[in-house]
Parts: sequence; structure tokens; C-alpha cells
Amino acid sequence: MNNLVNYCKNSFYILFFISIVLFIFSIKFLLMDMIYFIEWEIISLHSMSIVMTFLFDWMSLMFMSFVLMISSLVIFYSKEYMQEDFNINRFIMLVLAFVMSMMMLIISPNLISILLGWDGLGLVSYCLVIYFQNVKSFNAGMLTALSNRIGDVALLLAIAWMLNFGSWNYVYYLEMMNKEKQMMMIGYLVMLAAMTKSAQIPFSSWLPAAMAAPTPVSALVHSSTLVTAGVYLLIRFNILLMNSFSGQILLLISGLTMFMAGLGANFEFDLKKIIALSTLSQLGLMMSILSMGFTKLAFFHLLTHALFKALLFMCAGVIIHNMKNMQDIRVMGNLILSMPLTCSCFNIANLALCGMPFLAGFYSKDLILETVMMSYLNFFSFFLFFFSTGLTVSYSFRLVYYSMTGEYMGVSLNMLNDYSWTMSFSIMSLMVMAIMGGSMLMWLMFLNNSMICLPMYMKLFTLFVCMLGGFLGYFINNVLFFFMNKSLYFYNMSSYMGMMWFMPMISTFGIVKVPLILGMKCFKIFDQGWSEYFGSQMLYIQLKNYSLYIQEFQNNNLKIYLMSYLLWLFMLILVMLFLN
Repeated sequence: MNNLVNYCKNSFYILFFISIVLFIFSIKFLLMDMIYFIEWEIISLHSMSIVMTFLFDWMSLMFMSFVLMISSLVIFYSKEYMQEDFNINRFIMLVLAFVMSMMMLIISPNLISILLGWDGLGLVSYCLVIYFQNVKSFNAGMLTALSNRIGDVALLLAIAWMLNFGSWNYVYYLEMMNKEKQMMMIGYLVMLAAMTKSAQIPFSSWLPAAMAAPTPVSALVHSSTLVTAGVYLLIRFNILLMNSFSGQILLLISGLTMFMAGLGANFEFDLKKIIALSTLSQLGLMMSILSMGFTKLAFFHLLTHALFKALLFMCAGVIIHNMKNMQDIRVMGNLILSMPLTCSCFNIANLALCGMPFLAGFYSKDLILETVMMSYLNFFSFFLFFFSTGLTVSYSFRLVYYSMTGEYMGVSLNMLNDYSWTMSFSIMSLMVMAIMGGSMLMWLMFLNNSMICLPMYMKLFTLFVCMLGGFLGYFINNVLFFFMNKSLYFYNMSSYMGMMWFMPMISTFGIVKVPLILGMKCFKIFDQGWSEYFGSQMLYIQLKNYSLYIQEFQNNNLKIYLMSYLLWLFMLILVMLFLN
């Protein structure tokens, strides 16, 4: 066990050190406006050379720095959380493979090497989702893998389409792609791939299902790695979304995703699934502001969201760990007395998610919503933005009501405390970043001051929506909990909203059942049916019969000779009769 603990510690120290170095370099690259291309020739054969290209700019370096920092703290946290696991060594190796795949995706300006990182993320995420080997985990892993395969196929088609340009290094051709209408196909394919990886409608159902993975993995996946890969890819391909039909489609889909996830989280009772749906809501926010052309804002929210979402999952993991693996928020309550440190960090992360002033989420969310107010936007999209923000605050305060206050309804003998120094250290480190990270990133990323001029009522509209959402989330659940749950009167509507508009059933039926059953029928009817009989099998049977017949001749069988002799005699008689 000591060797494994040292293994976790070594990984933590190495990753954290590399993270700090990369962050310092990213600041230098940002201030000096530097971009480095590093080309490594893997093999050269005659006139053909295979070259691996890496792109280092402030964006890739800063993103890598954040991924490595969060993953180092997650690995340190896992030392305590996964201590009862006999295969903790394998778990840490899987997490490191996951991080390496993300690194590959971040620094690649080449679609082939992006596909390596992309598929690496898909494969390792499947292994991590099915880590606790039970039926629920296997089903969730299969749904995750099959949903993401659609995006992988789209990326493969984009690679094939890139052959029109003579190279797979997309960085050199983005301007030209935007001008040529037929080359917008690459934009559509990349957008489809990003939608599957970032779980936009209609591929949203795999994200809450992936909560079957261990909580440290959820903290890593939902903050800075798997689900943000699609957003990051679209940030790189943002020129293809500018002033095009694909950008308008993405704005509609991501807005609906944001709305659907916020609505669903208000009807959910699983702690991890509520936080997963909040991730889905924030991904919709990033995608929608990205489709409007504000790439720097989307990247800014991507980084700040990574900080408080990892903290939120880690605090949820400590609560679940103490509650003896109970995830239902209805049995939690009054945890603030038993676990003050964890609950304080949990509330800070929740308030940052809501966009409360001067926490990390405020700097990005408030800026995004004020930019939306200044943009040319229709009323429907404007409604989705602000109503979804209100829903975010609503489910956050609902979570606070159910878990922090109220009555404890778990088992009577339960040792609830903040006993773990290891987990508390990881949480406290991220808490500092969740408080200070937003202002720090804003001072670094936005060097030129921009004037946002809005009327007073529009300036305060965001804060009003947040306060109204928090009031409704806390007090309506409080009243319903003590008197009568009115949602049971509207059971059909509640189940429709709470089950993500029935998307899990549609996904499993559409992705798993219909194609697989259809494939099985085609296999039985065609491959093992008529085509088998009239194709290769018939040829095989005929050749076998001929060879058996020839073998009888070679065995000098008397019956064969007699039959041949009689046959020849019969033929001779027929010929003579014909001649006569």
C-alpha cells in the first residue's frame, strides 16, 4: 500500500510542477504574442515523410496547465477516496492515460493526431465508466462509447474531406475553407463531432449516464477533459462558424441544451447527476457564446468552469464517501453541522456556478450575459440564455436546501466528519482557485479594456435573475417538502422534464436497439441466408463434390469403372443409331 501511496504522491508532484511551468510559459506567450510550431519527422521514405506537428500558443499552454493542475489534485484526492481499491495502481494509470490523450488533442494542429487524442479519450473514458463492474456501469459505458463513435466517424469523414487541400494541418487552411462554400462541409463535420463529445442535443443522454464512473474521474471528466474537448475543437475551428448557417444551428441547439439541462436538474435527486446536468448546462452556454463568434469568452468560461466544477465534484465525493455511498439528496440534510469544511467549499463552488459577484464564475458568466445583451439576438435565444441562468441558480439553491439545511434522514449510526486530510487538501487548493481564478484570468486574458455600456435595468437584470432563481429554488422546495409535493399532480410533465425530455430512451432505442437488431436480421437473412447459399458456400459445396468424385476415380473403384464403361457403351450405341 505504501508503494501505491508514493505512486499517487509522485504523480501529483510531477503533474503539479509541469502545470506551474506551463502556466508561466502561457503568460509569456500571451504577453509577447508568440506561437511555436514544432515539427518532428517520424519517418522519411524516398519522397514521402511522416511529420508530427505540435502547436504551442498561449491558449494551448494555458489549457494544458489547467488540465494538469486539476488532474494532479484529482490523483492526490484519489489516494484517499480509492484507498480500499486493490487495483488503485491500474486506476491511476488509466487517469494518466486519459490526461495524456487530452494533451495530444490540445497541442495538435493536425486532424490525424487530433483523432489519436480523440479516440484515446473515448477508449479510456469507456474503461473508467465501467470501472465498477456492474450492469449499470456496463450499460452506461456502452451508451457513452456508441454516442461518441458518431463524432469519431464525423472526424474521420473530415479527414477524408481535407484531402482536397493536400494536407491535414487545418491551421493553414481555415481562412480558405471559410471562403469556399463547398469546403463548409468540414465545418459541419467538426461541429457534429464536437456536439457528440460535448453532449449537445440529441447526444446528451450519455453525460448523466457516465456518472457510473468513480467520483474522482467525474471531477476530471466534467471539468477540463472529455466534455470540454468538443468546445476546444470548435474554438480552434471558430472561423468556420462565423456568419454561416452552421453557427445559427449551433446557437439553437446549444441554447436548447442549456435550457433542457437546467430544467432537468430541478427534478433530479441524484447528487452526481445534478452536478452532471449543471455541466451540460454550462457546456450549452459555452457553445452558444462560441456560435455567436466570441471565442475568447468561451475559452475564458471554459477555464473558470473547470475550477469550480472540479471543486463541486470533489466536495460531492467527500459527502458520498461519508454517507456510505448514498447519493440521494433526500436522505442528506443538516450536513453543515457535521462537515463544516466540506460544506463551506461546496457552497463556494455552488455560488461560483451561479455567478455570484466576485467569485470565479461571475467574471465569465456576467461578461457573457452582458455581451449577449449587446449583441443582435432574437428574443427566443435571449430568453434561453437568461431563463437557463435562473434555472442554474434554482437547482443550486435546491441542492443547498436538501443537503446543507433541513433534517438529516440517513441511517442513525453514521460517522459524518471531515476526517481526511488528503481530500481536504485537494478541496482547499481548488477552493482558492475557485475564488481567485476568475479575476486572475480576466486580468491576464483581456489586456485591452472594453467599455460595456448598458442601461441600469439591463446591468442589474443578470443579478435579478440570479436572485429570483435562488429564491424559487430554495423556498419552493422548502414549502413542497413540508406540505405536499405538487409535482406529483403533474406526474407526466415532471417525468418528461426530469428525464431530459425522454432523451435516454430515444438514444438507447435509436443508437443501440434499432441498428443492432437491424444488423442482426441483415446478418441472418443475407450473410447467413441467400447470399451465403448462392455465394461462397455454394461454390465451396460444388468444389467439394467435384473433388470427392475425382477422389473416387483415383481410388480405382470398380463400380466407377463399370459405370463409366456402360456410359461409354451407351453413348457409342446412340452415335451409331444416329449415323444410321
